[in-house]
Amino acid sequence: MSDCMEQKERENLIQMIREFLDESLLRIVISNPTDKQGVSKVKVRPLLLKGSLVFQAEELMGNQAFHKNYSDGECISYITDLLEGKMRQMELDSRKGQVRILVSKKGSLSIKVKRQQKIAAHSPVPQHNRQKTYILKEGTTVPFLVDLGVMTAEGKIIASRYDKFRQINRFLEFIEDILPRLDKNRENVIIDFGCGKSYLTFAMYYYLHELKGYLIRVIGLDLKQTVIDDCNRLGERYGYDKLKFYHGDIASYEGVDHVDMVVTLHACDTATDYALAKAVRWGASVILSVPCCQHELNKTMHQELMAPVFQYGLIKERMAALYTDALRAEILESQGYRTQILEFIDMEHTPKNILIRAVKQGGKKDNQKEIGEILEFLHGRLTLSDLLLKDDLQ
Repeated sequence: MSDCMEQKERENLIQMIREFLDESLLRIVISNPTDKQGVSKVKVRPLLLKGSLVFQAEELMGNQAFHKNYSDGECISYITDLLEGKMRQMELDSRKGQVRILVSKKGSLSIKVKRQQKIAAHSPVPQHNRQKTYILKEGTTVPFLVDLGVMTAEGKIIASRYDKFRQINRFLEFIEDILPRLDKNRENVIIDFGCGKSYLTFAMYYYLHELKGYLIRVIGLDLKQTVIDDCNRLGERYGYDKLKFYHGDIASYEGVDHVDMVVTLHACDTATDYALAKAVRWGASVILSVPCCQHELNKTMHQELMAPVFQYGLIKERMAALYTDALRAEILESQGYRTQILEFIDMEHTPKNILIRAVKQGGKKDNQKEIGEILEFLHGRLTLSDLLLKDDLQ
């Protein structure tokens, strides 16, 4: 926005922000930057710091996040400055109501305010030092979390990485549930495909071996050599001699002939299908998969009956993603796995993170015909079906 904001508009903006900037605030999201190379989004939330109410701003730039705490007056000036040249949209949610602001290219404001008639009782503002119950405890130094930038050397969680800390613990809860499927009397082989920076791979090794005493061999696979090199250096530093990282793709990996657990997190599109198929062929006792970017079915599916719904691209994309993961779960059921679809982390953080948890147990489900009929109805194809059910569906 240029210098075209009228003084009266500016005063109205400041007054509106001041009205909602208190302990009732839930969040503010400021977006639509004028400079696409700079800060892409700003999130503001209230925080109790040493007993005082402050407002923490998180600036997102590329893959990095920068945080700063402001008093209420400082925060008002900060937000006003953003809307006077840097950002063109703001959404504010409070227990008092909601505010939506759009800024035109000429600088004029469009403000919509919806106030709550009655403020409901609510939980207190999150405290910076609030203690919660996690598998990995706050206040207990975990070396790999320190090196990965999630925790300080004193065991405190870094504010900007708190969501990652929660995600790691949520993942360990899923593993805790399947502990009876692992044999404590022998070495269990675990493969993590698409391990990336390996927050969860290190967490899994630390939890199973260091905390629970399981004999394990963990293999991390990724297509980025620099990531592999960094992870191997960290593993050696911690003395995790049964944790190794390799450059490679799970579809072509032949380093083992037996695997007890396969983990695949955010493998893009059909990479998830190849990982699941390989896990089934290995006879893995446990599969934990968080799919990502389910494009395949979306590209091919069409159905005259559903045309009025599918005409909306966003709706069709989300339905295709849900159909894809539901069908993947059913295909795993057909291979003798009892399968659940679970929420990985809170939906407020991302709408994509669901987890498919499959445990090899019982007989195969006789559902191939139904799977084929669904794919035929949708005029779609699914790689996992081609890999595991092709002969059954012919």
